[in-house]
Amino acid sequence: MAEISAKVVMDLRGRTGCGMMDCKKALAACDGDIEKAIDYLREKGLAKAAKKQSRIAAEGLVGAYVCEKCNTGALVEVNCETDFVANTPEFKQMVNDIAKQIVVSDPADVDALLATKLDGTEGTVGDMITEKTAKIGEKISVRRFVRYAAKNGTVDSYIHMGGKVGVLVDAECEVNDDVKQVLHDVSLQIAAASPVAPEYVTRDQVNPEHLAHETEILAAQARNEGKPEKIIEKMVQGRINKFYEEVCLLEQVFVKDGETRVGKMIEQKAPGTKIVAFTRYKMGDGLEKKVSDLAAEVAEQIGKK
Repeated sequence: MAEISAKVVMDLRGRTGCGMMDCKKALAACDGDIEKAIDYLREKGLAKAAKKQSRIAAEGLVGAYVCEKCNTGALVEVNCETDFVANTPEFKQMVNDIAKQIVVSDPADVDALLATKLDGTEGTVGDMITEKTAKIGEKISVRRFVRYAAKNGTVDSYIHMGGKVGVLVDAECEVNDDVKQVLHDVSLQIAAASPVAPEYVTRDQVNPEHLAHETEILAAQARNEGKPEKIIEKMVQGRINKFYEEVCLLEQVFVKDGETRVGKMIEQKAPGTKIVAFTRYKMGDGLEKKVSDLAAEVAEQIGKK
């Protein structure tokens, strides 16, 4: 059996909210595999759907830029090494410039973006990042971005918690002030939704593998609760409907009133509006911050001399 480290136990606890002993037992039963341990805890009814990423540690900002004239917007995550740098006006302006450049140049990927000539300058986006890295003294990198160009409508963005979370929404709609307000509320919904952020617009978009995995977990939960096989299928279907309400944007409860479903809210306030797509970035998702041990670093340097 693989040795279960305290760090893995803490990671599992952070992702599931379960007690330390339950996490240790789950990891022991799953030979240290944290993903299998999550399923194990859920099957036992000890944990709800776990957070997809627990190690959110890289610093930086999520930024957005929307061109209302061309109904095009971009969302980008730019990472650095410290929160101090991320909060400087210079870094914030750089993130905004990069988001604007994505709208202007429509690059295929991050490499293409870095090679793009920066609008209004003689250098590329990569050149700007190199210069900022040298000036600031920290590694700076563009991690990911998305760009939406609305065909029959508009694009809206929302930056939450000072750049910790960002959202971009593409919608087919009439473009007027009422619709813009509704779309801004939808963007806020996606950014602020808790405990589960939406992953799909409607239930017919749910990944079949995701649905099958969830169905297996829910069936195992029901069996572990001692339910007879003849009613498990009905129980699972009821719980799958709850799953849809969590992961599908239009089926979530609107955060502003705590009652109305998002789809109904849109229908009431902006009839005919269709959410085509959305992207939500949480800064640092899946990245692990290097934890500096000053004493160890000093000892290492002394040892090298």
